[in-house]
Amino acid sequence: MPEHSTNAAGGRAPLGARLRAAMDARGPLCVGIDPHPGLLAAWGLNDDAAGLERFSLTVLEAVGEQAAAVKPQVALFERHGSAGIAVLERLLAACTEAGVLSIADAKRGDIGSTMAAYADAWLRDGSPLAADSVTLSPYLGYESLRPALDLAAATGRGVFVLGLTSNPEGASVQHVGAERSVAARIVDAAAAENAAASPLGSTGLVIGATVGSALGDLGIDLAAANAPILAPGLGAQGATGEDLRKTFGAAYANVLATSSRDILKAGPEPAALRNAAARTLEGLPQP
Repeated sequence: MPEHSTNAAGGRAPLGARLRAAMDARGPLCVGIDPHPGLLAAWGLNDDAAGLERFSLTVLEAVGEQAAAVKPQVALFERHGSAGIAVLERLLAACTEAGVLSIADAKRGDIGSTMAAYADAWLRDGSPLAADSVTLSPYLGYESLRPALDLAAATGRGVFVLGLTSNPEGASVQHVGAERSVAARIVDAAAAENAAASPLGSTGLVIGATVGSALGDLGIDLAAANAPILAPGLGAQGATGEDLRKTFGAAYANVLATSSRDILKAGPEPAALRNAAARTLEGLPQP
């Protein structure tokens, strides 16, 4: 992976630069590590901490050289209590050791000292839960995320802020305001964070792969945001690679296409998981 100038405080290149390099080297695929009870059962694993760990580390080992990033779904670890969180800690450490970028899909969002504590958990050097990036919810106001934004910048990590999600309920909040919609304001705020970054900012956006015409309808210019775009919904949720190129247009080169179940159902054999990831990558058009 190409070297970039390191961040003085964190001793590592900014997340945007590292992600750009990983996408260029491996392709724009993010594999979700989603240990749903049904998937654990399909793999012949128990729905317990041991099964969780076997599942998670198998996925990482299988696809780590193909994926630009992996995205553990935090809730599916939390449901196992402290034992599940311990598995997540080991998985995130294994990602770091393997040189695979991690996105902790935690969707955290709060105010003041509570937001600072979330930032400390997911973005501080030395934290057992430290990931390369974390997903955040801005719906207490974008600036409520400031502790996480600042700590990510200081440590060379990043965040992915929920911008425009594809669940039907999301429109009741995100689309409000028409040409000055809530989603558009979030994108504008992320663009301001990324203004001086090169080759890609470290304040990413979560934009559903199945949002269809919503970006155009709301007048959102994602390309101008200079943001990595985490786009869940590829595969099992119905989006194709051609859909991504059509939906994201000029911003397609910054899209990190996320697939979970469509790849994970191929397990438990690592070779089958690798083949599924390879097929997914082949279905993603070149920018």
